[in-house]
Amino acid sequence: MPELSPRRRMLVLAICCMSLLIVSLDTTALNVGLPSMQRELHASTAGLQWTIDAYTLVLASLLMLAGSTGDRVGRKKVFMTGLVVFSIGSLLCSLAPNLESLIAFRMVQAVGGSMLNPVAMSIITNTFTDPRERARAIGVWGAVVGISMAAGPLVGGLLVESVGWRAIFWVNLPVGLAALLLTLRFVPESRAPKARRPDTVGQVLVIALFGALTYSIIEAPTAGAATVAPFAVVALAALLGLLWYEPRRDEPLIDLRFFRSAPFSGATVIAISAFASLGGFLFLSTLYLQNVRGLDALHAGLWMLPMAVPMFLCAPLSGRLVGSRGPRVPLVVAGVAMTASAVLFAAFEAETSNATLVPGYILFGIGFGFVNAPITNTAVSGMPRSQAGVAAAVASTSRQLGQTLGVAVVGAVLASGIGASSYRASFVGAARPGWWILAACGLVVLVLGAVTNGRWARGTAERTARRLESAEIRQAVGTGQRV
Repeated sequence: MPELSPRRRMLVLAICCMSLLIVSLDTTALNVGLPSMQRELHASTAGLQWTIDAYTLVLASLLMLAGSTGDRVGRKKVFMTGLVVFSIGSLLCSLAPNLESLIAFRMVQAVGGSMLNPVAMSIITNTFTDPRERARAIGVWGAVVGISMAAGPLVGGLLVESVGWRAIFWVNLPVGLAALLLTLRFVPESRAPKARRPDTVGQVLVIALFGALTYSIIEAPTAGAATVAPFAVVALAALLGLLWYEPRRDEPLIDLRFFRSAPFSGATVIAISAFASLGGFLFLSTLYLQNVRGLDALHAGLWMLPMAVPMFLCAPLSGRLVGSRGPRVPLVVAGVAMTASAVLFAAFEAETSNATLVPGYILFGIGFGFVNAPITNTAVSGMPRSQAGVAAAVASTSRQLGQTLGVAVVGAVLASGIGASSYRASFVGAARPGWWILAACGLVVLVLGAVTNGRWARGTAERTARRLESAEIRQAVGTGQRV
């Protein structure tokens, strides 16, 4: 990629952030519309889970393929394709006549979404080559998540109350078109120096692992153990297949050598835990506010602002802390705040009183606001720039997998607890195990944030980067390519 002027670099960052905004806004706004969709489409709790998880599942399955494809055929080309497919999928979702069609169109939307965030992060990584500039750019990237969280519930509530839940998908169309035209004009093409070959077997194994695991969790409360057991076996077999097959490839879909870096491994697990908390938190909060308290979508969105505003305010602060002091401090702050928030709900039934509900939302907003920037920075820093797309895709995959599992696990726990009881009467008690799960996720963020970002951990990252670069040089020499 050619060296760009500061103004052009900021424009590229803004264009990439537009793609993140529509992907993130879609998820947060859609959560507010779930009860409305449940009534219109006659959906069960499992059906609501699938409207969220069909998207995040496909997204998680294809992110690594999209990242490596962008490195191979051109990041700008893949990014523009993703904008087109995502916009078409959004239009189809707005026209869905039933729940099954909506789930299918969400999967189309996710195919496009998989080409956006990891490729955009790779473009940013290769545009901002100075570490401090890159940290600040990633801080802005994290702030966009906060913006989507702040705007998503409110925008979603306004659209659902004034037009209907289908209008949530219409927002993506003008933003997607604007991002497409700006990308065509201002984003330079870039690719990795050496093209990576597709890993078809690895991709199939990833899809089998994520799909079978999610199906097993969501359907277990209603389908029974006998029905979901074969899917659990498929998930285990796919995991073992990945662990056996991927190290034997010269250019694997998932380069397991990345995980020799303690910061990278820690960032992966932290991303899964943090976004599992986000998925579960939004799912429980939306259903409680509308189905138990009886609020309409707009007022439910307003009630989520105490969570969304701190996310928006803390994300850029987290980016600056990562740039000046490293990722440990913001991760520890995030872990403490997220754990404390979930414990308020699990142990003290925070949702039943405004005096505890608002602090619970504020604490979670602070925690999630601090967690995103250090995840991204840790995942890509220290890795060879030629591997930026793959490393960023693993981080993005971890986020989506976490959100998928959060909705699946917490939704399954909630469905099991409610059973045939009255929804309003049993919700608080049925949700308590789910809140304890979210508390455990926050504790994982706290512990790994402290442990995997010290001097020893940084040493493992440096050694891993040297090994990866040496392996690239040996492979290039062996194939007669120019080093």
